[in-house]
Amino acid sequence: MADITWGLATSHVPSIGAAMDHGKTADDYWKPLFDGYAPAREWMAGHTPDVAVVIYNDHANSLGLDMVPTFAVGTAESYDVADEGWGPRPVPSVQGAPELSEHLVRELLDDHFDIATVHRLDVDHGLTVPLSVYNPEPGDSWPCAVVPVLTNVIQYPQPTAARCLEFGRALGRAIRSFPQDTNVAVFGTGGMSHQLAGARAGLINEEFDRWFLEKIQHDPAALAALTREDYVRHAGTEGIELIMWLIMRGALSDGIRRVHDTYHVPASNTAAALALFAEPGVDGEVPS
Repeated sequence: MADITWGLATSHVPSIGAAMDHGKTADDYWKPLFDGYAPAREWMAGHTPDVAVVIYNDHANSLGLDMVPTFAVGTAESYDVADEGWGPRPVPSVQGAPELSEHLVRELLDDHFDIATVHRLDVDHGLTVPLSVYNPEPGDSWPCAVVPVLTNVIQYPQPTAARCLEFGRALGRAIRSFPQDTNVAVFGTGGMSHQLAGARAGLINEEFDRWFLEKIQHDPAALAALTREDYVRHAGTEGIELIMWLIMRGALSDGIRRVHDTYHVPASNTAAALALFAEPGVDGEVPS
C-alpha cells in the first residue's frame, strides 16, 4: 500500500524560480529567502519520495480561462514545462505517475468529488517552482514522479476552504489505498498574502500569514472556517491560494511533526513561506 511520509507547503512565486534560473540566490535581495529554505532542502534530500502529489493552480498558461475545473488530476506519462511568455524554465520535464493518477481519479469520484481528468498538460511555475524549492539542482530529471492536482483559485467562485480541507482528507485516503508500495509526499502551493492588482495591489499581511502558519499544523479547522471573502480581505485576491495548503494539510494525519518553517517578506511583491511536516514514524531531525 502507498504511504504518505511528508508534506510541504510552499509559495510558488515565479520570480523565485527566476532567481534560481539566473543564479541570483546569493544576491542580497534573495539570500534571506534561500537561506531559510536550506534546512528543509537538506531534510527532504534525505527523504526522497517515489511520487510527489503537487496541488497547484494553472495560471491560464495551459488550461486557459475558457475551462476552469474546480479540481482536476493530471493523468499523463509526462508533462512539459509551459512557456509563460519568455520561454519555458530551464528545468526538466516532469515525469508522471499515471497508474497512481488514475487510481486517485477513481477513488475521489467514488468519495463524492467530481474530478476533471487532464490527459495532456504543460505545467507552469505553480508546479515547477515548488519542485525547485524542493530540489534546486535536479540535473536531467526530477528525483521523483509527479501527480499534478489542479485547483481553481483564480476564477470566482473558488472552492471554499472547508471544501478544500475535506478534499485533502479524501485525497489522503485515496493515496493510502493505492495497492502498490509507494512513498508519497504531498505539496500544497501558493500564497502567502499578496495582491497583484486593484486598489490594494502590493498588500502583505504578516499578522494573518503568521497566524495561518501557526494554525495549519494543529488547528486546520480554524482555517477551514474562513470564507472566500475572509481570505481575500485578509490575504489579498491572490492570497486565496492558501486554500491549496489546506488540501495538503487534509491529506496528512493528525499527528504530524513540524520539521521546519520559514517566512520572508517580500519575494517580488509576495509574502513567501515554507512549512515542512513529517508524518509520525518518519525519522530525521532538521539540520541545525
